[in-house]
Amino acid sequence: MSDIFAVDGNQLALLQNGTEYFPQLCADIDAAQSYIYLESYIFAADKAGSRVSQSLQKAALRGLIVCLLMDGFGSDDFPQSWLDELQTAGVQVRIFRREIYRFKLRRHRLRRLHRKLVVLDGKVAFIGGINIIDDLTGNGRAISPRFDFAVRIEGRLASEIHVVMRHMWMAVSWARGLHRERYASVKADSQPNIALLLRDNLSHRRDIEHAYLMAISVARSEVVIASAYFLPGHVFRRTLILAARRGVRVVLLLQGKVEHRLLHYATHALYLQLLEAGIEIYEYRAGFLHAKVAVVDGLWSTVGSSNIDPFSLLLAREANLVVTNAAFATALRDKLFAAISSDARHIKLARWNQFSWGAQRVAQLSYALIRVMIGILGYGKHN
Repeated sequence: MSDIFAVDGNQLALLQNGTEYFPQLCADIDAAQSYIYLESYIFAADKAGSRVSQSLQKAALRGLIVCLLMDGFGSDDFPQSWLDELQTAGVQVRIFRREIYRFKLRRHRLRRLHRKLVVLDGKVAFIGGINIIDDLTGNGRAISPRFDFAVRIEGRLASEIHVVMRHMWMAVSWARGLHRERYASVKADSQPNIALLLRDNLSHRRDIEHAYLMAISVARSEVVIASAYFLPGHVFRRTLILAARRGVRVVLLLQGKVEHRLLHYATHALYLQLLEAGIEIYEYRAGFLHAKVAVVDGLWSTVGSSNIDPFSLLLAREANLVVTNAAFATALRDKLFAAISSDARHIKLARWNQFSWGAQRVAQLSYALIRVMIGILGYGKHN
C-alpha cells in the first residue's frame, strides 16, 4: 500500500490510477466481514469491471450484504448478463435514474450520480475520481493510463461515508419500490481536519465549490488544481485571478487530449484571461486526465469526483474529501508536479496569442453554446 497518513484518528492512503486502486479495493472487498456499499458513475464491462464484479459476487456468496449503485447514464451499457450474474450471487443492484431522454433538455434528467464511493463494514472507505473502468484507453494502443486519484480511509470517517451512502441507497430503493431489503446502519462522526463534502440539489448545493473558493481566497503562496473538465464561472475565475494578482502562484493542470469536444474547446476560451493574470496552465498529454484534486499552500487538499465545470458544480451528485494535513498535501502535490514535469505541455501566453483566428473563434462559440445551455437550465445566476 502507499504511504499512510494519520489525520484525526483516520489512516489515509493516497492511491494513484487504477493500478494502485483496484488491487487494494478488491483486497478489502475480499476481507470484508459484514457489508459493502459501492457507488460508481461508470461500471464498465471490461477487465477492471470483471475483477470488481467477481469480488462483489464472492462477498455476497459469503453472506455479506452487498449493495451496488450505478448511474443510469454513465453505466447505460452495463450488460444484462453481468447484472443477472451479480443478482444471482446475491448482490443487490440499483440504477440511479435509468431513463434518459436524449433529445429533451430536462434539468432533472441531467442530475447524475457522479460520486465514486465505497464503504466496507463501516471501517474502511474509498473516495475519489476513479470509476470502475480500465485505466488504459485508445483501442489497444500503448498509451499512458488515465491520470486519477482515490483515497483509502481507515477509521472513523468511514462511518460517516457509510451513512451518506446508505441514505442514497435507501432513497433510490424507495423510489423504485424496493425498500424491503436488508440495510446496515451506523452512527456518523466528524473530524475537524478531514471532512466529507457532498454536492446535491437540496441542502448541499454549493458546499464543494465554497470549499474551493475559501481555500483559494486565503491562499498565501500556491494553488495547484488538476481538473479533467474545467469551465468555472465568473466568481471562481475571479477568485483565481485575485490570488494570482496578490502574488500567489496559481497552477492549473488541465486536459490535453480531446475527449468531449464542446467542453474541451470551451475551456480554451478562458485561457487568455487566465494567462494574462499570470496563472500557469499545463495540459496533460500522456493519456486522459481524469483527476479532480487540488492543493493549497502545501496544507489544504481535496480529492474527489467533482470537476470544476457546470455539470459537477451545478447538476451532479458529487463527493470530495478535504484534508488539512501537510504530509498528505505534500504527497499529492509531488505527484501533480511529477506529472507536470514529465507528461504535460506548458501553455504560454505568447504562444496562445499566435493561435489562429479560426481556433479562437471555435473556442468562443463553444463557450457561448455552453453558456446558453446553462441559461436554459436556469443556472446562469449561479455561475
